[in-house]
Amino acid sequence: MAHSAFNRKESRGAHQRLDEGCTERDDVNFLKHTLAFYNPEGAPHLEYSDVKITKSAPAKRVYGGEATAQDKQNKEKANADDMKHVKMEVMRYNPETDDAPHFVTYDVPYDEQTSLLDALGYIKDNLAPDLSYRWSCRMAICGSCGMMVNRVPKLACKTFMRDYPNGVRIEALGNFPVERDLVVDMTHFIESLEAIKPYILGNDRKPSEGPNKQTPAQMAKYHQFSGCINCGLCYAACPQFGLNPEFIGPAAITLAQRYNTDSRDHGAKERMPQLNSENGVWSCTFVGYCSEVCPKHVDPAAAIQQGKAASAQDFVIAMLKPR
Repeated sequence: MAHSAFNRKESRGAHQRLDEGCTERDDVNFLKHTLAFYNPEGAPHLEYSDVKITKSAPAKRVYGGEATAQDKQNKEKANADDMKHVKMEVMRYNPETDDAPHFVTYDVPYDEQTSLLDALGYIKDNLAPDLSYRWSCRMAICGSCGMMVNRVPKLACKTFMRDYPNGVRIEALGNFPVERDLVVDMTHFIESLEAIKPYILGNDRKPSEGPNKQTPAQMAKYHQFSGCINCGLCYAACPQFGLNPEFIGPAAITLAQRYNTDSRDHGAKERMPQLNSENGVWSCTFVGYCSEVCPKHVDPAAAIQQGKAASAQDFVIAMLKPR
C-alpha cells in the first residue's frame, strides 16, 4: 500500500530551513520522485527515482485569435506555390453597378482536399475581397452554400476541385433571383416551406402521459424524407419551378409528406389545400432531376408522387361526402 504523504521530511531536500544548515538549494535530494510502501511485515519502506531534467525551450502556444491576416496570407502563398492551379470562372453581379451578371476568371491553387468552398475563400481572401456567397457549416448540414457548378446544382462544401482539373464555371443557384454575385433571394422558397406548416399538428399529448411512442415501421414511412437540409438544389434542378416561380416546389412537398406520414401528426387536413392547389403537387411533371441532385439522398420525386396519391384520395373523399 502506497502513501503519497508518508514522512514528508525525507522528500523535502531544498525545502529545509536555512537555520538547519542548508545555505543553497539541494537539487540532488530535491528532484526525486518518492513513494512510500508498507512491506508484508507492516513496516514502512521508501523508494526514490530520479527526475529527468530537460533544457528544451517550451513549445510556442498559438491561440485562435493570435494569427494575423498577414501570417495567414504568407502561409497560403507558400502553400500555393507547391500546388496545382485551376481556372475558375465565377459569376459576378453588383446590382448597383452592373446591368447584368458577367464572369471573371481566377487562377486558384488546389490539392486533393480543396473544396469549392475553400477555393472561393481563397479568391475572397487574396483576389476579390468583394466576392459575395453564402456558407456556414462546411459539412453539408446547413444547406447554405448551394450554387451551380458547370450548370449542375451542388453544395460548394461537398464539391472538390480535384474533379475539375480543366476548369470550372460557378454561377448563382438556378431559378432564383440573384441579389449579388452568388447570393440569391430565397424568399419564395422559405415562404413555401412555412406554408405547409412543417411541424407536428393536432397532437395535444401531455408530458404526464409519457413518451409519444412510435414503432420502427411507423418511423420508416417518413424517415427518408426527414433528411432535407433546405439547400434549394432541387428547386434549381426543377424545370417546372423555372417555368412557374409560384410552384411550391419539391422541398416543400417533401416536407409536407414527411409530416403527413408521421404517426404523431394529425395535421394533414391543414396541409392538403396547399398540395391540392394550382401550384401544388399537380404542377410536377415528374422529371425526377430533383432527386438526382439532392446532396442528402432524399427522394423528393417519390414524395411528390405520394402527395399526388394523397391529393387524389382527398379529392374523391370530398366528392363523396354529403353536402
